[in-house]
Amino acid sequence: MIRAERSARQSLARFGTDPRDDWPSRARRLYEYLVGIYGERDALPTLAAAWIAHQRSDGTRKTYAQNFKVLETYVRGLGVHPLAVTFLVADAFANHLKTLPTLVWRDGQRVPEGKPRDDATRHNVLSASSSFYKFVLQTKALRKEQMDANPFDGVLYPAIDPLFTRTEGLTEAEYVKLARTARDEHPVRRTAFRLYVLILVLYHLCLRIDAALGARIEKLGYDKGHHILEVQVKGGTWVTKAVPPFVWHAIQTLIAGRTEGFIFCTSTGKRLDEPSQWRAIKATAKRAGLQQKKLGPHSLKHSTITHAYDRPGARPEKIQHWADHKDPRTTQRYNQRRGALEGSPAYDAAASMAEELEAP
Repeated sequence: MIRAERSARQSLARFGTDPRDDWPSRARRLYEYLVGIYGERDALPTLAAAWIAHQRSDGTRKTYAQNFKVLETYVRGLGVHPLAVTFLVADAFANHLKTLPTLVWRDGQRVPEGKPRDDATRHNVLSASSSFYKFVLQTKALRKEQMDANPFDGVLYPAIDPLFTRTEGLTEAEYVKLARTARDEHPVRRTAFRLYVLILVLYHLCLRIDAALGARIEKLGYDKGHHILEVQVKGGTWVTKAVPPFVWHAIQTLIAGRTEGFIFCTSTGKRLDEPSQWRAIKATAKRAGLQQKKLGPHSLKHSTITHAYDRPGARPEKIQHWADHKDPRTTQRYNQRRGALEGSPAYDAAASMAEELEAP
């Protein structure tokens, strides 16, 4: 058990009010999880939860908390405290991830029976782990002899093509079929229109599922002739989205006069959870007869960016801004027409040379 000389708990207690009272829910849940294992007197629960609270967006907090539990479970199994991890342990963890089965649902429980994580997912787990130790070093809560460097510095991450993606996309006709099926053929009529509007918002506002589900009625507005929605996107940034008229009308029909709260909510007003909407969209795609095996909410963002590039007069800088990407390479990764076989330069090259090459 690690107890810092200037423990995190003691440092926080010096303030007039305890900053832990303002922790977001994911930080509090991780704290309670770790306290159940290490106890309140250990520095780890407070440091890990403070690290989660430090992240800008709820999406990052969720992913980092999940990835930290993967690391914590592994090192605890070795009999090593997470605050005593060395480079050799971190390097062994990186190799362990290559064969570690993912959790899948079986009989109402999550069991480690899935396929090992792909390169991109392992990269994310290692990045989150490194972020935690960087944060711990910044707090200076541990003495140098306990931790003097980030143990994940020097660990070899999986090589990732920044333009590669496994996300399956849709043609424009398939998108229309998906949306119509959600609206007209959903077995639960009470939620059919809500799912239909969610699909419209994901596609036409070019949003990720977490941003769409976090959108609030109070952030709907009007500016310079445009209906707008202010929404928080990945990284915690607030952006203003233009809402096309027919999407605006659908949203207004859905909220039915409500003036506050989440646009997409349960009957009690609570925010919808992401897993339920993943399942709903996947089930709708199957009902629509679409052939994609792993189609989900993020497929809609990939697809709408691809379709935007296909339209005459497409302006990459406008598409990048609409997609909320800081780096144009990220937008190109979402463009699933990149590298398409149709229009390959190989055909032009062959057409110009074939006659001469085939001549006797």
